[in-house]
Amino acid sequence: MTDAGPGAALERLVEVVDLLRRHCPWTAALDHASLLEYLVEETYELYEAVDDVARADSPSPALRDELRGELGDVLFQVVLHAQLQAEEGSFGFADVAGGLTAKLVRRNPHVFAPDGSLRGSFPATVDEIVATWQSVKQQERPARTSPFDGIPHHLPALALAAKTLRRAGEPASDAEGRTTEEELGQDLLALTRRALAAGIDPERALRRAVLEYRQRNVGGGP
Repeated sequence: MTDAGPGAALERLVEVVDLLRRHCPWTAALDHASLLEYLVEETYELYEAVDDVARADSPSPALRDELRGELGDVLFQVVLHAQLQAEEGSFGFADVAGGLTAKLVRRNPHVFAPDGSLRGSFPATVDEIVATWQSVKQQERPARTSPFDGIPHHLPALALAAKTLRRAGEPASDAEGRTTEEELGQDLLALTRRALAAGIDPERALRRAVLEYRQRNVGGGP
């Protein structure tokens, strides 16, 4: 681990990215659009590294090093996108970090007072915390009237389906069909095999089913 604190390390990272943008032709040619493919790729690689560590009973140093590296690659994407905006005179990485900090304080009043100081006690239950979080989110974006507003349309179909059903409140009201992760994985694999045997794209089939579900429920279609 580095001896430098997180503040100094982040300042140096932002400085290095700025220098690369000014002196490296490849980095200088990047823009938001050209970075998107890297953002998606790096995010999936981070997902895999996190899952590898989570599944290991005792993660090896190699697994932890892989996770550290993938976290860095995703952070690089964040800093790059912020740097592009800084060059346009819009906002920079400090604004991104400051906005996130303010949002975390605002959405967690069971931990923080409005001025950001730590509260003396933390009596809230998990249900109360979730309810407060959702209430504050709604106050922040009153224009969102559908529970499906804000769900990215380009999520993979299975993630899109899970996010949609959670927003609709269905998992909380469905106590039947409890199963293990392994059993469910096998069921999903069997469904995929069934789709392929029928000549059906399972990704497209599920995505269309989710969009139809949204249209039937509070007009949440795109």
